[in-house]
Amino acid sequence: MDKIPSVDLKDFISGDPKRKQKFIDEIGRAYEEIGFVALKGHFLDDALVDKLYSEVKNFFNLPLDVKKSYEIPGIGGQRGYVSFGKESAKGKKEGDLKEFWHFGQYVEDDEERRKEYPENVQVKELPAFNKVGKETYQMLEKTAKYVLRALALYLNLEETYFDNYIHNGNSILRPIHYPPITEEPKNAVRAAAHGDINLITLLMGAQGRGLQVQRHDGEWIDAIAEPDELMINVGDMLSRHSNNKLKSTIHRVINPPRELWGTSRYSIPFFMHPISEMKLDVLESCIDEDNPKQFDDITAGEFLNERLVELGLIKK
Repeated sequence: MDKIPSVDLKDFISGDPKRKQKFIDEIGRAYEEIGFVALKGHFLDDALVDKLYSEVKNFFNLPLDVKKSYEIPGIGGQRGYVSFGKESAKGKKEGDLKEFWHFGQYVEDDEERRKEYPENVQVKELPAFNKVGKETYQMLEKTAKYVLRALALYLNLEETYFDNYIHNGNSILRPIHYPPITEEPKNAVRAAAHGDINLITLLMGAQGRGLQVQRHDGEWIDAIAEPDELMINVGDMLSRHSNNKLKSTIHRVINPPRELWGTSRYSIPFFMHPISEMKLDVLESCIDEDNPKQFDDITAGEFLNERLVELGLIKK
């Protein structure tokens, strides 16, 4: 496969059983073969996307001391600002060439769950920043819910199997700024090769070259979305839960050619996480003689904590 398959969420929500099944088959097959799809028909409109990019650029253009005032110690970078080079890929010493921001869950109907998460950080210099971030978060969360419903059916589960696990889940919206490259990077890239931790990732800003996906034969291919598409990939939690039937694929963001070093790149992934107590134990329907159970039992919260330590965002 040399190109990321494209699917249309409107097929799934059309009310037409044939179109719905077509979507389920297409996305399931793509996630078995390469772990990525480009998705049309999502719930983000162009006006919201434009507002978000404008606010994100405004934030990253703030003076460094202002941005650093929103870097909250002791929470593993789960909310607010994370400064340049702070995060590295699993097993890699060099920090990635990026800075980013985290919007987290907006819990409005469960006081105990609300206490579990850090508060979202308010940027007082930009009155619209948090409002637009929240609206985007909720539209991406809605999109992800329907994608997971399709995958539940593909895995022979109840359609709404994931709904209660993702309601008030520990999901993160991460606007990323890859600044201009000013000197020859020493072994560092904008985002080193990695797999995502979560259930699925919805990525805005995959238009243009930069994001690459590793096929099962080891070859890297460009993952380029159309302007109206989100790139959506399987994370390690879902891969684990499905006994690697749905593949969490290694991907990276490479540095641009030297003539484009002076340009910034922005991308905005939404990491769909479940609630911490969700059991990621391998589904019985994904185990057979040819595919014995590959992973130990673990909860989503335990798995996330392990990975944040590996990424250097939480110290042991």
